[in-house]
Amino acid sequence: MTPVDILILSNGPGEVTTWVRPVVQALREQLGNDISQVRISVVLSPCPHATGKETDIVKSYLQVNRVQSPEYFWQFLILGKTAENWDWRNKGIIIFLGGDQIFPVIIGKRLGYKTLTYAEWEARWHGFIDKFAIMKAEVAKNVAPQYADKFTVVGDLMLEATKDEIISPIANQKPQTHIIGLLPGSKSAKLTQGVPLELAIAEYIHSKKPETQFFIPVAPTLNLSTLASFANPENNTFAKVFNFQGATLIDNNLVTSTGLKVELKQENPPYHLLAGCSLCLTTVGANTAELGALGIPMIILLPTQQLDAMRSWDGIPGILANLPILGTTFAKLINWWFLRNKGLLAWPNIWAQAEIVPELVGKLQPQEVGEMVLNLLENPEQLAAIKDKLRSVRGESGAAEKLATLVKMELY
Repeated sequence: MTPVDILILSNGPGEVTTWVRPVVQALREQLGNDISQVRISVVLSPCPHATGKETDIVKSYLQVNRVQSPEYFWQFLILGKTAENWDWRNKGIIIFLGGDQIFPVIIGKRLGYKTLTYAEWEARWHGFIDKFAIMKAEVAKNVAPQYADKFTVVGDLMLEATKDEIISPIANQKPQTHIIGLLPGSKSAKLTQGVPLELAIAEYIHSKKPETQFFIPVAPTLNLSTLASFANPENNTFAKVFNFQGATLIDNNLVTSTGLKVELKQENPPYHLLAGCSLCLTTVGANTAELGALGIPMIILLPTQQLDAMRSWDGIPGILANLPILGTTFAKLINWWFLRNKGLLAWPNIWAQAEIVPELVGKLQPQEVGEMVLNLLENPEQLAAIKDKLRSVRGESGAAEKLATLVKMELY
């Protein structure tokens, strides 16, 4: 058998954990672990949502033989050389699992490799990519007939990443004990608002239902003291907007002024913890996709008390909003425009083109959101309906195995 190289292109934290991990496992299961026959390399491209931990995460996957960090990507794309001057075998395939879909076209042409793109919602460059592994048949609905045979429905890779985590070790809790996950974000622009708002909501819920438990799955880029600083009104003046009196870090817990204890969990990925939640409070972002894949009901929070506070936009808007001196003005304008023109924000809602989970945008107050949460907790049939709808908008399972089969067919 001719030795082959498999080059995976990826980028952000969601992609490397929910796409790359199950795919490299499936590839090794089907193609074996002999590096002299099959070598797996991963090249990461820059991502606005990157945590800086992506390279280390991929290096922890035993199935992967070589990893290149995103800071060397443009050199590789333009000049064709890796930072460590990797050699390439004569035969191989490029697998696209995140980034810009033009990347496998350029790199595949240079290396003379086959190309395979995984596409959740949109597939591009039909004439230049050899195969498309798609989440749902709808992705190929507008494809020209001459390219139709390039498309294979494999299902949802994110389900592969979460399928072993659906049964939670906290599932044996008493039925009346509800567990709520708080996901305020990972960057300062979101944490500034998200931490005091979500903790204030938790305090309100706890005052009405003292048996309710709360935890925060801490992003791998955050240390606990940094997270706790956003719960301190002396460091974060935005806390006063929600009348939040603060919390103190004590033994891996945030303990609020009312005595509420919110446990800080540092497991990554935290799927088995989230799977035990009755409900999650979260901001917009990739976490909504992960919660959707797990079928966890959620409420999306986007407070707008200070239009200049939200500066974590991607691309040019994010650059303008963070400029010195003029950044505040740009942030206000960008957020004002966004509020007037916003569509659906949470990934499950975008997938369904309907508001499956509530999206709360505006001058949010803890008591109002807390009452909405309490109403859902007291109506389990509503939570069950949300779970069913979340599962219905995702693709079928077994995606990693089917994608690996496509790779094997292209190589051999």
